[in-house]
Amino acid sequence: MGAVPALRAEETPRSRSGAEQTPRLGVLWVPDWPVVAAMAQQQIPADLPVAVHDARGIVAASAPARALGVRRGMRRRSAQQLCPELLLVPADPGRDVRTFEEVVQACDEVVADLEVVRPGMVLFASPGPSRYAGGDEALGSGLVGAVAEQARVECQVGVAEGYLAAVLAARDGVVVPAGRAREYLAERDVRSLLHAATTRDSSAAWSDLVDLLRRLGLVRLGDVAALRTSDVAARFGDLGVRGQRLARGLDARRPSVHRPDPDVAVTSDLDPPAARIDTAAFAARRLAEDLQSTLLRRGAICGRLEVTARTTTGAELVRSWRIDGALTARELTDRVRWQLEGWLDGRSGRAPSAPLSRIEIAAREITAAGAAQEGLWGRQGRGQVQAQRAALRVQGLLGAERVLVPVPEGGRTPRDRVRVVAWGDEAVPRRRLDAPWPGRIPPPLPTIVPTTAPGCTLMTAGGAPIGVNPGGAFVAARPPSAPITGEPVPALLTPAEAVGWLTPSPWRVRAWAGPWPVSERWWSQGSRGAWLQVEVERHQGSGVVLLVHRQGAWWVEGVHD
Repeated sequence: MGAVPALRAEETPRSRSGAEQTPRLGVLWVPDWPVVAAMAQQQIPADLPVAVHDARGIVAASAPARALGVRRGMRRRSAQQLCPELLLVPADPGRDVRTFEEVVQACDEVVADLEVVRPGMVLFASPGPSRYAGGDEALGSGLVGAVAEQARVECQVGVAEGYLAAVLAARDGVVVPAGRAREYLAERDVRSLLHAATTRDSSAAWSDLVDLLRRLGLVRLGDVAALRTSDVAARFGDLGVRGQRLARGLDARRPSVHRPDPDVAVTSDLDPPAARIDTAAFAARRLAEDLQSTLLRRGAICGRLEVTARTTTGAELVRSWRIDGALTARELTDRVRWQLEGWLDGRSGRAPSAPLSRIEIAAREITAAGAAQEGLWGRQGRGQVQAQRAALRVQGLLGAERVLVPVPEGGRTPRDRVRVVAWGDEAVPRRRLDAPWPGRIPPPLPTIVPTTAPGCTLMTAGGAPIGVNPGGAFVAARPPSAPITGEPVPALLTPAEAVGWLTPSPWRVRAWAGPWPVSERWWSQGSRGAWLQVEVERHQGSGVVLLVHRQGAWWVEGVHD
């Protein structure tokens, strides 16, 4: 085998007359948007340290949290060790999209044609708005002022040629002079390519490319831009070529000389008109599935997704989303549903003045993508498709949050080890299933776990209530009429509410196992307690109940059916 040829610098620079013309773009960026959206929804004071997390770790952190050492990508336990007072909020993409609609509508007052890259970032062509506003600086000041006044959040605006240069300019809050984008990018670390990702899948692909480039000694964007395009394509493939174009201050994809494919649009007339989110979301889900099926049959992907809603009074609401790669039907559905929720919730004070009578979803900037074809293996069976359609139908009748599916995940208690999400949402665990989880309840687990654990009392035969001391032993109050010698013995269990077959009446305890002291989340005193498993007499045999003792009281965690 021959040696792999070394990558060579571009030998002959292109002349200015033949250089590719790159549009000048503007980007509005709201720093730490997942944190901003979570704090706005839960009304958290701005001076508290807050972090948004998913199953992998910290997604975003507020400025007070970063000042205490919390960083993106850090595990939650490590972040809490650095900052015990840190407020952790679960990640919610739907919340990010719905809340960001208020910012986008504020931008609409200054710039007419916008694209939402992702929640927290808006893209627009700057030449026209800049001429109208009196320059790039005046345009940026107008956008920052409009967002601060109407959405009450801080943002930054940047203008430059090329998508990556515009994104980095927004993060710096600067305007790059015309023709200086490549120079502006040259000294940047190659990790800056990660800012080109708009989805989790594309972020993973860009991360792999950046790691490979750094291992090969290409640590600056200028190093990547200086390579020959043919060598980059042979060594790194299509993603490498896109990265090189971004490093040169160009668009990610080379302009096509062929006539673009026609747009694909699907429409649904709502009769009766939809005034509720669940009704509109059900119609949007069917449209998203039809659109995705049409794109798959064509073997194509779209660069922009445009959502249009028309009210019974004739008013129209239009929003464009930038798309990176092929989206599944579920991802398309989520984008459309979140957008409709952002409109119908009226967070910006400009909700539709009348019910929605028509919804249209259009795929713009169609390009070929053979990878979007459905594979020969792994197709959904007919029964699975029918079950999904039935679930969608029930969800349309009862509401999006009334049809739930369980998601197994890691944890110590039975309640922590299962989470329910709405049908159609991303069913991924937030905590690792393969983690050790010391002190977790061993199987078999209770078959019935209440959503909220009801209280209960555990007493001796003499009627003395039983508790647990810090050492994990039974203790009881000593009424004068019934002195207790030795450790108290559980005799009666009385729950406050029914859990399955366990009705709120006294149950005679036949046997028990425990108590087992448990101490987790050392920074929270309320997490210390003890587990106890009791066997009670039933009319036919016996039943097992799992109890937990916390904060001086007993709670029913589950029953075995």
